[in-house]
Amino acid sequence: MSESMICDRSFEFAVRIIELTERMWNRGPGARHVASQLIKCGTSIGANAEEAQEGQSKADFRAKYNISRKEARETRFWLRLAIRTAAVTAVEVKWELDEVGRLSAMLRSAVLMTRRSGSR
Repeated sequence: MSESMICDRSFEFAVRIIELTERMWNRGPGARHVASQLIKCGTSIGANAEEAQEGQSKADFRAKYNISRKEARETRFWLRLAIRTAAVTAVEVKWELDEVGRLSAMLRSAVLMTRRSGSR
């Protein structure tokens, strides 16, 4: 377990995204396109959060977390599109949609806290 709850949760989220996209792959060309996009942004949330842990400065740490936030928003977009185009069902991605919302809120909080404090 890492020292960051955000890193731990975003890692588990990435595992679930990979599993989801593997299931989506054989559901047609549209589903494959969405799966391809989801696997990129959904795993990038955690990768950037992990990279932030070794940020060279508070600004670098904040920048990496902001990238994670942007990737979370993009992930939410692709999950919503997957539902709307019937590549997945809403039930099938309920956990992922809920968790990406929680990760976004946690990342936003962490960014705001670093702006107010002298440390991260």
